[in-house]
Amino acid sequence: MSGLPLILAATYKVRRFLALGALSRIRRDLIAKTIYVLNGPNMNLLGTREPEKYGRATLADVEKLCAETAKRFGMDVVCCQSNKEGELVDWIQEAHSKKAAGIVINPAGYTTTSIAIMDALLAVQATVPAIEIHITNIHQREAFRHNSYISKAAKAVVVGFGVNGYVLAITGLAGLVGAKQKR
Repeated sequence: MSGLPLILAATYKVRRFLALGALSRIRRDLIAKTIYVLNGPNMNLLGTREPEKYGRATLADVEKLCAETAKRFGMDVVCCQSNKEGELVDWIQEAHSKKAAGIVINPAGYTTTSIAIMDALLAVQATVPAIEIHITNIHQREAFRHNSYISKAAKAVVVGFGVNGYVLAITGLAGLVGAKQKR
């Protein structure tokens, strides 16, 4: 009888140890794996619209680059582009409802005008961080482009790196959510 409590205590410690190990594995598995990459108005014209500013890469090239970058972290992307503000808001809410890891958003022409997109990002920022991206450095352009409503809701902003800014944004977002680069 005197040995029974010792065995029970040892069994409890082993079970507790195993449960903690399983819990950490479950937590790793629960890391959201999807990043929404949202592009605003006129981004469908990449490659042909003002190539001296935006380069020759097309939106398809950007989406491929995003998918390749996310894959390095064991993540996926959902790429969406719209010229309509409401669709971008819908996708932000969808990212939240589907428990996405985060959002990379190039609001394009809505950067300086869209309180609706800002409000949508603010509504989900506690669970879905957003990184704002711009191909050009908006602070070196016309003065009206300098004030971004989206920046007020973004965790970070990447500007001026061309389409490689998307790589930086996804890499940063992966780091924020604890995703490790796969070897």
